[in-house]
Amino acid sequence: MIGRARRAAKREPEPASVDVLRQVRRIELRTRGLVNSRFTGEYHSVFKGQGIEFAEVREYLPGDDVRAIDWNVTARLGHPYVKRYVEERELTVLLVVDLSGSQRWGTRRQLKSEVVAEVAATLAMSAVKNNDRVGLLLVTDEVELFVPAGKGRRHTLRLIRDLLAFRPRGARTDLAAGLDYAVRTAPARSIIFLFSDFELGDGWDSFARTLTLATARHDVVAVRLSDPGEAELPDAGVLLLSDPETGERLLFDTSDRASRQRFSELVTAEAERGKRLFRRLQVDEIQLRTDAPYTPALLAFFGRRERRLRR
Repeated sequence: MIGRARRAAKREPEPASVDVLRQVRRIELRTRGLVNSRFTGEYHSVFKGQGIEFAEVREYLPGDDVRAIDWNVTARLGHPYVKRYVEERELTVLLVVDLSGSQRWGTRRQLKSEVVAEVAATLAMSAVKNNDRVGLLLVTDEVELFVPAGKGRRHTLRLIRDLLAFRPRGARTDLAAGLDYAVRTAPARSIIFLFSDFELGDGWDSFARTLTLATARHDVVAVRLSDPGEAELPDAGVLLLSDPETGERLLFDTSDRASRQRFSELVTAEAERGKRLFRRLQVDEIQLRTDAPYTPALLAFFGRRERRLRR
């Protein structure tokens, strides 16, 4: 599996069309203001570096912690000097994005994949503005594309372009394979944002095992995408429904209230299974909807993390 994943990850995205480049520009303009005004500080406050590093020795000033005195330099120069340390800031952020068929769907303002592009851009720009490195991993039922972590505006725009322009070969979902690849390639204690609708069917057990391993090495954040049309079928008579991942079709009588209720219960049960897993592994979850702005959800996430850090 790993060999196949590595070969797939070397695939190059198709050249971006003029329309895609316009989308990239629109997303950059739309998210840049948010990043500069709100998210950069929030991001910096909740994602800390992995330690501190020595910066310099300077002369002791009243109020300095005496424990920071460098006694060797003090003895040599005849005056008290202290060591100054700074936070070892640089982190690696990996955006793992589910590009399976169910992600390219939506019944309200945007497709799930369009919401992902904007939120991923916001997080990537916030990270780069904090001098962190950002990479991208696109997955279906296999690893489709891996872009190693880098810095800078041009790199961030390249990630957004790849996210918008890439056409996956697969349509099904195997998040375990994608997350396993992320665990093996990302530096220790990276921040992994996992974007998906988490409609995993019989793949939950393998995903749970891989997520358990991932949380032991990395800070994993689950970003769940949902659309109201998934759980709220209209009373529209007999409809021909098609599974976007398998292509399977079936006739469904939406005029039957009991059938609509059962359908809604199945969708809710799938979402609850994910929530229970994330709670058990202490994985933060950001819930995004195609019919609502994403800014409040991101700010709420940053607020929860900051409160937890203060405890």
